[in-house]
Amino acid sequence: MTVAAERLCVGLTGRMASGKGEAVRFLQRRGFTYISLSDIVRREAARGGETVSRGAMQDIGNRLRAEGGAGVLGRMVRERVLAAAERRWVIDGIRNPAEVAELRKMSGFFLVAIDCGVETILARMKQRGRAGDAAPEAELRAALEREWGGSEPAAGQQVGPTMALADFTVANDGTLAGLQAQLDEVLKKIGAEHE
Repeated sequence: MTVAAERLCVGLTGRMASGKGEAVRFLQRRGFTYISLSDIVRREAARGGETVSRGAMQDIGNRLRAEGGAGVLGRMVRERVLAAAERRWVIDGIRNPAEVAELRKMSGFFLVAIDCGVETILARMKQRGRAGDAAPEAELRAALEREWGGSEPAAGQQVGPTMALADFTVANDGTLAGLQAQLDEVLKKIGAEHE
């Protein structure tokens, strides 16, 4: 599965704290320009003066999808990518299958799922100490379940069904070096290891 397209886009999906941020940094070092669907949600939150907690972000994203269709965030990012001069992109924050459908309208798009066990995620969240990560474990588990799609509408966050659409799945229960080695393999398979 290689690509000779003018544009190459690596989309990332996965649970919070699964390692998507590390994958983004790795790809940026290899010449990929970063964009996130969450940036659109953050701008909307800032415009409305809303508090940007994890739950508020999920609610705002769901509202945007309800108003503009389940793929609206993917469409908005696709339009920005196609209008830009950069040719190699890493697209983070893909959480709904309809977003994948919008992004697949670009040639050279590949979806990579970063997979990680819940217990590892919980341990990472305690270690990294971001705002919201210090919540009680029951609250963190509920946020992970919501993100997975358990209690969400079809146009809401659906990380589980989105990960099922991935072209490649990278297991990230190990070391950073292991994650990077797997991402290198993905880049080789799509013909993007050099820039």
